[in-house]
Amino acid sequence: MPPDRFPPEVIDRLKWYVYRLVDPRSSETFYVGKGKGDRVFQHAKAAMAASDDEDAVGLKFQRIKDIAKAGLEVAHVIHRHGIESEDLAFQIEGAVMDAYPGLTNQVGGHGSGDFGVRHAVELIAEYSADPFEAREPLILISIGKAYYEEDKDIYEAVRGCWVINPERARKHNLVLAHVRGIVVGVFRPMDWVRSTKANFPWHTGEDNRWGFVGEPAEEETARLYMRKRVPEAYRAKGAANPVRFIEPPSVTG
Repeated sequence: MPPDRFPPEVIDRLKWYVYRLVDPRSSETFYVGKGKGDRVFQHAKAAMAASDDEDAVGLKFQRIKDIAKAGLEVAHVIHRHGIESEDLAFQIEGAVMDAYPGLTNQVGGHGSGDFGVRHAVELIAEYSADPFEAREPLILISIGKAYYEEDKDIYEAVRGCWVINPERARKHNLVLAHVRGIVVGVFRPMDWVRSTKANFPWHTGEDNRWGFVGEPAEEETARLYMRKRVPEAYRAKGAANPVRFIEPPSVTG
């Protein structure tokens, strides 16, 4: 019988640890986490205690239930233990999450947006590119997730759909799309419209979001921003909202 808890003397030695939940049917890691004590075992217990019709039963719980229905047990792998602080555990957890795509985690790894996995050429571009100078009020939108995971072109990835104030957005006549801090698209929005199926055929989420209809910015303007780095002043570390309104000091007074 696989263990469902650690003996006290083991817990004392583990300290903070980073773990993986593995599907024994495919040897696939489907969840990465960090914790202390018996945290690694609590997911399976919670999943089995949840009824099948509960809203809380997400991808992780469903995977655990499917494993149990097959007569098997989730494999619990301690990836790194003896970690002295929660902050260090967060960093290790984020690195492990980057190494296992397709996880059922609902939240990305700590620091993955700024320091996560990427190609060497992307790092060179990010840290050696000159920062742009905002010449007019603009909207800065991070499109990394849509660009990489949903395989959209830059325009489709940046134009919607966002939690945004449309009246405020209409006062900004330039939109910059960036991936990990490098500007990859410069657009002039002509209008902001609701995220309905008619306006965004690929959008399946709620319709209280907004997106724009636009066109590429004129070449002279595009040259000011394309392949430039987003200035540090405009990058809020750990910010969940991918949209930022930028008001240049020369414009705001």
